[in-house]
Amino acid sequence: MSKLKTESLAGLTEALAVPTYDRAAVRTGIVHFGVGGFHRAHQAMYLDRLMNEGKALDWGICGVGVLPQDSAMKAVMDAQDCLYTLVLKNPDGTREGRVIGSITEYLLAPEAPEAVIEKMAAENARIVSLTITEGGYNFHHVTGEFDAANPAVAADLEPGAVPATVFGLVTEALLRRRERGLAPFTVMSCDNIQGNGDVARRMFTAFADLRDPELGEWVRANVAFPNSMVDRITPVTTDADRDMVAEDFGVEDAWPVVSEDFEQWVLEDHFPQGRPPFEDAGVQVVDDVEPYE
Repeated sequence: MSKLKTESLAGLTEALAVPTYDRAAVRTGIVHFGVGGFHRAHQAMYLDRLMNEGKALDWGICGVGVLPQDSAMKAVMDAQDCLYTLVLKNPDGTREGRVIGSITEYLLAPEAPEAVIEKMAAENARIVSLTITEGGYNFHHVTGEFDAANPAVAADLEPGAVPATVFGLVTEALLRRRERGLAPFTVMSCDNIQGNGDVARRMFTAFADLRDPELGEWVRANVAFPNSMVDRITPVTTDADRDMVAEDFGVEDAWPVVSEDFEQWVLEDHFPQGRPPFEDAGVQVVDDVEPYE
């Protein structure tokens, strides 16, 4: 039984597809908040598909965990060189396994907030993407307005605070890019909520307004927040899934992902600093997502 690591890829069974590209040549272009099962079965899978075609090698993903419990994911990602197994369960009962290699680094914000901010502030980071769940957008469920009374948000707005929330981290990175004369990255929500880009725009701009009204105006005028529609059923990984991966594919993976075979991603084409050729991987890149919702 081989533990899933870079050096073990060459010895894995032919039944398990592995990255055909040189992962050492992949450069970070996307910083992603919320590396859970859905992200790893969806966005990261699409990038891996492109990379296996020799494309998008400058769009590698740096994953970020914001919550203390994300330390469990960091431990696994560090131990497995950010590799993991994606298993598709087909309607006829067959399974397809594939090792995904598009995530090249994982940072834990509570341990290294400065590293997370600088990763986004670097010129090569052109997209910051999100799967933070509906609750992560911090809007009041009655008014729909940004909840400035949230204690974590209020702490991030204190003068001189070290950012701890996704709002504080992303806004600080945008501020640094503005100060350095760098164009802002695109903020791409991949959460399953209607008008996800519009929601992200309202919430991040509201936080920036509270921090500095001038910064808020700059974000409103310069940062792109494309809408998207996403769909793929991805249950929580269980010990039975780990056992299945070991039995079927002969690899020890501490956190595989098991998913249905269906996939869909409809994405508004609004990326001022460029994007991977998602359409080449099966993404529907469109002018307006609303008809698909």
